[in-house]
Amino acid sequence: MSASELNEAIDDSNFPQAHILSRGRNNSICSTGSASGNSSLLDRNLSQTDDASAGSVAGNVANEAQSDGAVSKAITNRPKLVIKANGTIPENDSIRTPMTPRTSTTPGHENCTFHHDLELDHKPPTREALLPDMARSYRLLLGGLGENPDRQGLIKTPERAAKAMLFFTKGYDQSLEDVLNGAVFDEDHDEMVVVKDIEMFSMCEHHLVPFYGKVSIGYLPCNKILGLSKLARIVEIFSRRLQVQERLTKQIAVAVTQAVQPAGVAVVVEGVHMCMVMRGVQKINSKTVTSTMLGVFRDDPKTREEFLNLVNSK
Repeated sequence: MSASELNEAIDDSNFPQAHILSRGRNNSICSTGSASGNSSLLDRNLSQTDDASAGSVAGNVANEAQSDGAVSKAITNRPKLVIKANGTIPENDSIRTPMTPRTSTTPGHENCTFHHDLELDHKPPTREALLPDMARSYRLLLGGLGENPDRQGLIKTPERAAKAMLFFTKGYDQSLEDVLNGAVFDEDHDEMVVVKDIEMFSMCEHHLVPFYGKVSIGYLPCNKILGLSKLARIVEIFSRRLQVQERLTKQIAVAVTQAVQPAGVAVVVEGVHMCMVMRGVQKINSKTVTSTMLGVFRDDPKTREEFLNLVNSK
């Protein structure tokens, strides 16, 4: 599977482009795919910067003979970006922040650490700073349910619920680089590595109720191996967010690919979803299994079969 194909298949801005490798089990050469997923966005940003610079130079040359006041006026009168509402420009023509998604590749946002799925612009000073607003929201929710938020058993419930939700979603504060912490080692090993039955707890983004289960990860190293505990920590990064199991499975696979550029990565997730158990169809014995196969695990049936046999063995 080529890098461009994987990039199109993966809808997650945390990993703009994976280095997808492919080789045969008996081939000692590991080749990396092109990591050009960000190139189009970066080229576009650079092009816009170049255009702006060219316009500024041209304006300075044209006004070289004018006074400083005239030059200042020309700069002030450059076109400004404003929001269009219903296809019209606001009457006051005031400068406003464009309501467009930003990523860490957007100029001026290179150091932002809270861009996730293009939903939020910036990370707050601390996540604890969110607690007062979240607690007020939970208090309103209790009132909406017909409860008395001031009765003894519920007085501190809004604060407790807010803290619990921050813990359930602590993965938003974590990045792959921080979790790896340099635990990538050069090793002449090209046989399969499997860590299975990693416990996983997450929150369904559709109903805000838990789903839980286990994750099994396998990869074929290309002269680089990853500290075993880091595989479990990668699971924690993405499970501790509002999730769907399908996306969670793919994010884990792409993160391992980015970490060690292996010849292939395989991830299988088995989950029990409380949105199917305690509500809706109420099927208490149902389980959902999802998988992502990259590199040789997708291309070579024997390699895939070996991994699945190891995962399913007792």
